[in-house]
Amino acid sequence: MSASEVTTGHDRSLHWQQVYRDKPSDAVSWYQREPGISLDLIEAAAIDHQRAIIDVGAGASVLVDHLLDRGYRQISVLDIADDALSVSRTRLGPRAAAVDWRVGDVTTIALPPARYALWHDRAVFHFLTDPAARQAYRRQLETTLADDGQIVIATFAEDGPESCSGLPVVRYSADALATEFAAGFEPVQQLHETHRTPSGGSQRFVYLRLRRRSR
Repeated sequence: MSASEVTTGHDRSLHWQQVYRDKPSDAVSWYQREPGISLDLIEAAAIDHQRAIIDVGAGASVLVDHLLDRGYRQISVLDIADDALSVSRTRLGPRAAAVDWRVGDVTTIALPPARYALWHDRAVFHFLTDPAARQAYRRQLETTLADDGQIVIATFAEDGPESCSGLPVVRYSADALATEFAAGFEPVQQLHETHRTPSGGSQRFVYLRLRRRSR
């Protein structure tokens, strides 16, 4: 499926399902053996470990493994490709039963309102090249985050790749990314990363932690 064909939620699902069928989960360009910056920012948010966290666009990421290791007890993992989540469920074995697994498009899936104390997204938002899709993403955030909720989000930086997995992306500076969420959230921390891909390349990322503004 070409980039021009990936237009609907169904098309996107087929695209990402195929990605995880074609490549081992540790061979995709975004694979991290240890998601250090995400973990650091989540810990910096100082969320009670009994409160709910969601990792959107998680794919087969090992972030969920580390969150379980650190004692987080209400973890939801969301991805559009069930094949990706199957990799994580298999890897976790019996521990997978402690996780809330959700399959769907983050912009349209029904999620429980005001549930999550923290929303984590590494490399989903930058695929939303359509302003309407970004607006739907923000509506989802507004609905599902608790009143004191926080976001940890990462996208390709201004000097990062222009595409990924055959799809175009939007690259962001820290300020531009913060502006996308300025109506409801204030940035409290930013970091940059040069991610080394399994094939030996490099990708520049920008990370933000944002806190919901008082309402």
